[in-house]
Amino acid sequence: MSRIIRNLGNWRLGRTNLENHVIDELLSGRLDRRSFLRHGSRVGLSLAVMAAALKTVGLDPITSARAQSGKPGGTMRIALIAPSGTIDPVTVADQYGLLVLQQVGDFLVMDGPDLVLQPMLATEWSPNEDGTVWTFKLRDDVKFHDGRAMTADDVVASIDRLADPENGSNALSAFKGVLSKGGTKKVDDHTVAFHLDAPNGNFPYYLSSDNYNAIILPADYSGGFEAQMNATGPFKLERYTPKVGATFVKNPDYWGGAPLLDRVEMSFYADQQPQVLALLGGQVDVVQQVTVQGSQSLFDNPAVKILELRSNAHRQIHMKTQSGPFADKRVRQAMALTLDRPRLIQGLFRGMADIGNDSPFAPVFPSTDPTVEQRAKNIKKAKQLMAEAGTTGFDTTFTTMSIQELPALASLIKNAAAEIGINVTLKIEDPGAYYGDAVPGKSDWLDSEFGMTDYGHRGIPNVFLTAPLKSDGTWNSANFQNAEYDQLVTDYVAALDLDAQKDAAGKIQRLLLDETPIIFPYFYNWLTATAPNVAGVQPTAMGQLFLQTATVG
Repeated sequence: MSRIIRNLGNWRLGRTNLENHVIDELLSGRLDRRSFLRHGSRVGLSLAVMAAALKTVGLDPITSARAQSGKPGGTMRIALIAPSGTIDPVTVADQYGLLVLQQVGDFLVMDGPDLVLQPMLATEWSPNEDGTVWTFKLRDDVKFHDGRAMTADDVVASIDRLADPENGSNALSAFKGVLSKGGTKKVDDHTVAFHLDAPNGNFPYYLSSDNYNAIILPADYSGGFEAQMNATGPFKLERYTPKVGATFVKNPDYWGGAPLLDRVEMSFYADQQPQVLALLGGQVDVVQQVTVQGSQSLFDNPAVKILELRSNAHRQIHMKTQSGPFADKRVRQAMALTLDRPRLIQGLFRGMADIGNDSPFAPVFPSTDPTVEQRAKNIKKAKQLMAEAGTTGFDTTFTTMSIQELPALASLIKNAAAEIGINVTLKIEDPGAYYGDAVPGKSDWLDSEFGMTDYGHRGIPNVFLTAPLKSDGTWNSANFQNAEYDQLVTDYVAALDLDAQKDAAGKIQRLLLDETPIIFPYFYNWLTATAPNVAGVQPTAMGQLFLQTATVG
């Protein structure tokens, strides 16, 4: 033990109090390897320091994801759904546009498939004592595709652009209350300080690949990105045709080393089934995302590789809390008790999902409190709660979208509700009709008394905790108003220490179980399909495909 303490002392030199606390938690055994990597990367411990610390205490060090076997050169063909709008880093709002962007652009930080933050355009980052200012050091060897060097001016302009409400950025939903226009400050040519609206212990994730829009662009960017897609990424645009596809060639001057592939071809499709057929027929090498419902022919097929990642992507089943039949929380609790969650996961996902417990805290989040009791199906208790609420049942409409497994889940919810006297009429719409204008009064999503929405994966639960659940949340479809909850979320977001985050998380989890404004039935895994001769593709549950070390053939 004395040797361990002595060796760890070497890694404390130059470390902040917060970083040293993380090392203490590793030494004490309160952090396992996975939690240490996630928490350490968040507060700014470098990969080298974390690897050495793990080795010192006898745990497996970090292994490189770049070592690959495969033949350099060639073209990788990728199938994906057509992006829904213009490819612009400021406004892009879907995972398909993100996949296009991500080939030509970089983020300050990469959030890997294991939720461990890794340097990209930033080499290191650290907070001040209260988490109101985060300072990022930048690489000094990065060039845009047009040959210009990337500096702090480009980073300041890029993030300020996203934080400016006048630009209509999709990132505003994440930056609201976190970072305002003018809060991003140049320190020197390769250092940027972010002055936040309030303390935030998870801020590096807001500048990572978790944030669709946080691609770093030239300071003078003014639109028209589709024409050249000038950024800093491993591939350069060769051709882009909306609704058809895109082709890219490798960037020989990429700061991370030239990709092994010569070219990448993306083909856009209207839905999943033709992508599956193209993969089986040898017309494409990779399908960005497959689902159990739309890809049965791929599973157990030796000619296909399925890359599976645990995620926190989920469905939210909201119930209006301020009016109507769900205003009494006992009715909401009763509805939640009708669902057989393990059976849902097996039937809808072949078991490839984690059980939800009616809060955004998925098992993959290190701050989730695992001691909170898991809610399970209990019809007897559900009927008792209905009786206590003074009802034997009622009629309601359940509104959702016709995507992936949502219609099937809606039917199962209808059947489950009938067991306690709730008669459900299903209203299943296309996504455009469901979302409407995405503002109250003009959106079936936000206006329905009982409905379901899809939420994609994030590296941290902050957006899930705020937008759909805080009293002033922009996506508060349940119209949930709870001052105690709002304060707990503020405490959670501000916490720099993992113990403090877990403490706040446990309180939030228990409060939401009691109030049940939203049912979180499961968190489903991300699935990417490839041909057997594909190697080195690094998917994330956000929808990215990192291809710098990928090979085909």
